[in-house]
Amino acid sequence: MGRQESSGTRETRGGRPRYAPARRVCQFCANKSMVIDYKDTEKLRSFISDRGKIDPRRRSGACSKHQRLLAIAIKRARHLALLPCVPAHVRKTGVFGATAS
Repeated sequence: MGRQESSGTRETRGGRPRYAPARRVCQFCANKSMVIDYKDTEKLRSFISDRGKIDPRRRSGACSKHQRLLAIAIKRARHLALLPCVPAHVRKTGVFGATAS
């Protein structure tokens, strides 16, 4: 009468196992020598999408503490025009990291 439990894997109603992504470690927590600085635009560019938006934690892999610091640093760099604020700036310059000749 009771339902039979599968050995080790949890299943949903469809019979497929649940998706559990691999746990990502914050690169700032793992490497204590890396600091978040608004003047280091090359490092900050990896945390911005191609449209100029700040990547969320699930995509950047940063912990909540470092994601907040990243957001502040990106906003400071935008205020000083070191990073683009809107997608129109990204489109004007072409490739996201290219320099004008």
